[in-house]
Amino acid sequence: MNVIKGIVVQVQSQIAHVAIESSDLPGLGEILSCPQSPDVKLEVYSQSLNEILCLILSDPASLYRGMIVQSLRTDLKIPVGLQTLGRAINLFGDAQDGKGRINTKTFSSIYSRTPPINTIKNSFELLPSGIKAIDFLVPFTKGAKIGFIGGAGVGKTILMTELLHNITIRYQGVSVFAGVGERIREGQELYQRMEELKVLKGVVLILGQMNENAVVRLRVAQAGATLAEYFRDSEKKDVLFFIDNMFRFIQAGSELATIIGTLPSEQGYQATLHREISTLEDRLVSTVNGSLTSIQTVYVPADELSDPGVSAIMSFLDVSIVLSRSNASLGIYPPIDPFLSQSSAASKNYLGTEHYEALIQVRQLLEHYKKISHIVAIIGESELAAEDQILYGRAKKIINYLTQPFFVTEAQTGRKGVYVQREDTIKDIKLILSGRLDNINTQKFLYIGSLRDARLA
Repeated sequence: MNVIKGIVVQVQSQIAHVAIESSDLPGLGEILSCPQSPDVKLEVYSQSLNEILCLILSDPASLYRGMIVQSLRTDLKIPVGLQTLGRAINLFGDAQDGKGRINTKTFSSIYSRTPPINTIKNSFELLPSGIKAIDFLVPFTKGAKIGFIGGAGVGKTILMTELLHNITIRYQGVSVFAGVGERIREGQELYQRMEELKVLKGVVLILGQMNENAVVRLRVAQAGATLAEYFRDSEKKDVLFFIDNMFRFIQAGSELATIIGTLPSEQGYQATLHREISTLEDRLVSTVNGSLTSIQTVYVPADELSDPGVSAIMSFLDVSIVLSRSNASLGIYPPIDPFLSQSSAASKNYLGTEHYEALIQVRQLLEHYKKISHIVAIIGESELAAEDQILYGRAKKIINYLTQPFFVTEAQTGRKGVYVQREDTIKDIKLILSGRLDNINTQKFLYIGSLRDARLA
């Protein structure tokens, strides 16, 4: 096989133009490296007559005009296998946890095709989270795509980490966490927290944090998907795939599009926005080999849910869990907005009659609560009609009951975390709806587990 060589003729931010000496051009996605500097890695993005445009995966400062590079005749591959469990790696498979290199001989391309449609398998099995508000209001099935959607500081990462803890500790599968464009501190804290909670042995972390260039941030989500696919298809495992943060993924694509000079679309987003998201999301499906459940955080700029980037991501989700800043400001955690959040599993076929009917009653009660809250803000609760006072009190009890102390915030709050079974949540909410607890102070329902554990039932 002939070695394809080229010369770097221009370096512009995170892209490089390479003149190819032969008529045989490297394929799209192929990796180029420098024989004298093996750390230099370029990915072929586009081709013209005898010149190619490359994305710079390594440090752009290490490139210079006249540098000779050659094709490795392969695309980017990362280490996969059981040896990666309990480890933190970067896009290139280099260990980031100080525990030495990953000892595996199995490598997979970060790009793969969507599974054939005849191998895709849908599940009707509910996956319990142990978080009351999620299991009751927005339950999800094994193999679903779940999004935690909210602005800065409303608790997306905390909620994702709690979910990772609760499911991993009771789940006979593996978890893959892709840190896409978030803070280095958060990756470090997550690693330490999982180590303390003794769940790290079943988790792989692949990190491309916000200090990395846009190309790395864009590709690390695809690398995480490759790890998840390996465990699903080769190890026949049930997989949980966490992405923090999907908005940073499309933001990296937008930065790259600006550097390359492609025409933007609505509000400055890249014209390839939907293709980039679908290329990733379409890989995150369950097959006959195993289930793949993806949990994604989605940052909402300026709390604007109609943002084109946010809307594009939400269109791929089965469950959209919207976190409300107003609820967070009132000290209601998790601050899930019951009106904007939705789940494809919130139907009688998935939930059963008891849960579904209780959910409908709660939604109606919360709608009524929302209407009369404006009146209460003006004239006070005592001026409401007697029936409205009762309904207002029950709604507040349900809102407070759906708060919960988390395992991952025990050190910060001083409250011991709790895991609540879905059946207990349904039974407790039906008890509140029945009116048998109307005389109990509303504040006693805040940050408890089940009513039985709090000795309220």
